[in-house]
Parts: sequence; structure tokens; C-alpha cells
Amino acid sequence: MTSGTTGANTPPEDDDPFGYLYADGQANGAQPPSGGYGYPGSVNRVRAVGQRQYGQPQQQSTAPYGQVPQQQGAYGQPNNAHYAAPETFPGGAPTTQHPQQGYGGGGRGRGPNTKGLLIGAIAVVAAVVIGIGVAMLGGDGDDDASGNQASSTPSTSQSSEPSASTSQSAEAGELPKADAKVLRLEGGTATASDVKGAKSDGGIYVQGFNQVGAKVIWTVNGIEKSGTYRVYVRYSIPGVDANGTLTVNGTASTQPLNMKNFGGLPKGDWEKGWQTTWAQVSLNKGTNTIQLSCEQGNQCNALLDQFSVTENVDP
Repeated sequence: MTSGTTGANTPPEDDDPFGYLYADGQANGAQPPSGGYGYPGSVNRVRAVGQRQYGQPQQQSTAPYGQVPQQQGAYGQPNNAHYAAPETFPGGAPTTQHPQQGYGGGGRGRGPNTKGLLIGAIAVVAAVVIGIGVAMLGGDGDDDASGNQASSTPSTSQSSEPSASTSQSAEAGELPKADAKVLRLEGGTATASDVKGAKSDGGIYVQGFNQVGAKVIWTVNGIEKSGTYRVYVRYSIPGVDANGTLTVNGTASTQPLNMKNFGGLPKGDWEKGWQTTWAQVSLNKGTNTIQLSCEQGNQCNALLDQFSVTENVDP
């Protein structure tokens, strides 16, 4: 359909509302509609930003087509004397903005309270350290209690070999006893351990007693009362009798210490020649000195092992 062919009484623009846009429509006298946005009967509601009136009836623009209605107020200002900002009404928006508080409180916009966190962490660490200290102190108490019941065995830093001039300490209710290695050796005597069978600690015994002038000296401690005692000597011979001179506190015995082959053991066998002899002596309360020596007239071919003191027993 073309403009101008709809009938004699119908204007072209009524047939085609957009006929004024075409050359032939304009030649036939088509005019733009008086409504807004180019549509017939539409309402032109063009207004400047900020001129909307809340609660007021809308006014229709009467400006000719193609002209912008005159603004009744500056941008951002009301064009009606009755206009009021929303915050002026009861319950309206607040006009004052409050600064937002920072994380962690204080109202000054600060960051997290790191000082408080640090103090808390230190307190936790201190509590743990105190707990560990208490536990360690408790453990020490247990160790002390158990240590009071520990064995009297010497530690590695203590010498397990007493001095050669002292006697072994007797236990409560026992008389003294001495191994070969605690005896004081003179006149060519020395310790050895080649021959098996000695009862001294480590199998040690005294050799070199088979010569005149050889001697062993035992300092006896712990004699509770003066009286008559027996001195026992353990020795080994090669199946041949031997003897020596026994001297107590500087006084030599009139009878030599007899080291016979009581068991009739075979000659030349030192390991099978171990046996024990004894002599009756007088001892003082406290400390005494007992000496066994090889003097002129003695037969001293013997190895010496342990010495001990016992109460005298009448036969």
C-alpha cells in the first residue's frame, strides 16, 4: 500500500503514521503527529533530571514537536515550591553519615587488635612452660625416691679397686676379708692371674712369695673388740708343702703359718693346689696390721689369694 491511495476522506498520515518520513508522504502533505516519541496519541513526558515531583500530578508537555520543554529548575533542584527532600519527612533518611568502626572495635577504624592477640599467645606459652616445669619437678622427685634404693655398686667414675694398704670393709655383723689386690706388696711380690682357681676379684693372686724378704701386709679395720681371732689364708702349692712367718701388730708368731699339701694334691699342678690354712692370733679393737713374710728357714713356694678374720672357735 502506498501513501494517498486509502480513500478520499482518509488522510495519508492516518493510514501510515510514519508517512511523513517518506518523500511521497511529505509530497502528499503528511505531518508528524503531535504526540510524544513519534506515535499517535502518545504522551510526551520528557523532563530534566531531578524534576520529578513526588506525590504531585504529572503534567503533560505542550511544547511543539521537536522542541524540548523549558526546564523549570536547575539540575538537582526541585521545580515546585512544595518539593522537599526525602530526609525532611518524618522517618526519612538520615542526613549525617557515621564513620564505620574498624574491625576489632575501638571506633577509630583500626585493624585487628594484634597487641591483645600477642598477649594471649604469650600467656598460653607461659602456661605450657609452667606445666612442663611442674611435670619435670615431679619426675625428679620420683627419681630421687628410686635413687635412695639404688645399689651401692660403684659408678664408672669411681674406682672399684681399693688402695693396696687398706682392707676391704666388712658388712654389718661380719669380720673383715681382703682380696690379693688390696694387700700391700713388698720384697718382689706382685699380682698375677695366669693360674686359674683364685677367688679374689678377677682371679688375681700374689706371686713372687718364694724368696726371702718377700712379704704381703694387710691393714685390718673394724675389729669391734680386743680378743683372740683366727686369720685364714687361701693359697696354692704345686703339691709340695710350704710355710711362712705370720706377724701381728709387729710381733712375729713363734709358729710358722703352715701351708701344707693337706689334700695330697698332685705335684706340679698349681690349679688343683688351692686350699686354706689358718692361725690363731690376738687382735686389738679397731685397726690391726697382719703381715705374712718369707724369712730364713721358711719354705715359701706358694701363691697367695684371700685373707680373712673370724671369731676364734675352741676345738
